[in-house]
Amino acid sequence: MATNILMPALSPTMTEGKLAKWLVKEGDAVRSGDLIAEIETDKATMEVEAVDEGTVAKLLVTEGAEGVAVNAVIAVLADDGEDVGAIEAPAASAAPVTTEATATPTAQSPTVTSGDVKATPLAKRIAAQAGVSLDAVAATGAHGKVTKADVLKAAGAGGASGGVTAAQGDRVFASPLARRLAAEGGLPIERISGTGPNGRVIKADVERAVRKGLPAVAEEPAKAAAPGAAQSGDDYELVPHTSMRKTIARRLTESKQTVPHFYLTVDCEIDELLRVRKEINARAPEGVKVSVNDFVIKAMAVALRRVPAANASWTDEGIRLFKSVDVSVAVAIDGGLITPVVRDADKKGFAAISADMKDLAKRAREGKLKPSEYQGGTTSVSNLGMFGIKQFDAVINPPQGTILAVGAGEQRAVVKDGALAVATVMSCTLSCDHRVVDGALGAELLQAYKSLIEFPAAMLL
Repeated sequence: MATNILMPALSPTMTEGKLAKWLVKEGDAVRSGDLIAEIETDKATMEVEAVDEGTVAKLLVTEGAEGVAVNAVIAVLADDGEDVGAIEAPAASAAPVTTEATATPTAQSPTVTSGDVKATPLAKRIAAQAGVSLDAVAATGAHGKVTKADVLKAAGAGGASGGVTAAQGDRVFASPLARRLAAEGGLPIERISGTGPNGRVIKADVERAVRKGLPAVAEEPAKAAAPGAAQSGDDYELVPHTSMRKTIARRLTESKQTVPHFYLTVDCEIDELLRVRKEINARAPEGVKVSVNDFVIKAMAVALRRVPAANASWTDEGIRLFKSVDVSVAVAIDGGLITPVVRDADKKGFAAISADMKDLAKRAREGKLKPSEYQGGTTSVSNLGMFGIKQFDAVINPPQGTILAVGAGEQRAVVKDGALAVATVMSCTLSCDHRVVDGALGAELLQAYKSLIEFPAAMLL
């Protein structure tokens, strides 16, 4: 009996992903534990293992396909001795996810009868979108069934085979992305020449029409471009949203809308920290070099250990007080950022924290972090000091209750014992979820952090 391979949920928040690469091909024999695909989530690219064993009968999703829903069938395995050619793809997954440039399926879909016409589910769907009558389509599939290629051919032939004509407007055969771009630019889709398979209008065709200045239809004001909108592709470059960027937008929008933020800022003198750091690096074994950020992570972790009520998050059932202190650290990567977690940071030395961060940051930029390595922190640290940023307010990463924003250390004039002096000062701002951390509690946490940053030896107590 055939076994369906489903799109796995690689994290608790994952709802869809990108099938970046198949590591098997149809006809390959696989065993439980064999790597079969690379799946790209909003955080990382991960290798997926086979759970069952058998022969790959059909690959239902093309490489590079985005927006594949969790639990969607992406492939089918045949049992040993089962006729691979006789395996039919499940109806729910009959429509392979395709790229913009191609509409060629990776596997033949099962036959579905509509009246007296036999057609694949994908052929029926495309015919409905293109306004093509299946009765008028010449079938070339097995046992006289209408295939996707038959519908595409009929649609490309215009009125000769029940296909669409320019006069049919919205029934012009075009990709959804091409339709959206044409609508946003106020362009008549029926007047755009298609260069895709069988005359299909694709994204490149719309962009070419924009560059040529194809006018909008005057009698359809609803499709006209909004006042002030860019009319030429030379004015801007539209970069599609990545899964990571969509997730960042969704989560941080949710955070600002649902989490009552308030901010506390403190100036920390770090001359003693810099002295201790210099001495540690001078005496450390070869290859060990601690950074200011390592001190920040350690100080924040120890401060939370001393003020445990702030090591918490909000739930509808009650306030969750964490027993461990796990610090998420913002790392900038291509297309966004990710927050790998330093576990039990309050119990680790500077060298261990430094080694953890080097390893986590490297693998984060390579997209090789495991979900367990970027999920579950109890607080976050975001440091923009290396960019010369003096001070900023960070957005809380739910469900955490706090995040510390760290600015650059710079020499400033300070007053000591009634006299003017110069000190290296670093501004740090704590963003708090007021449902969990009240003003006094946030101030207590920040006071503990400041005392540790200004006297690093206290972190060893």
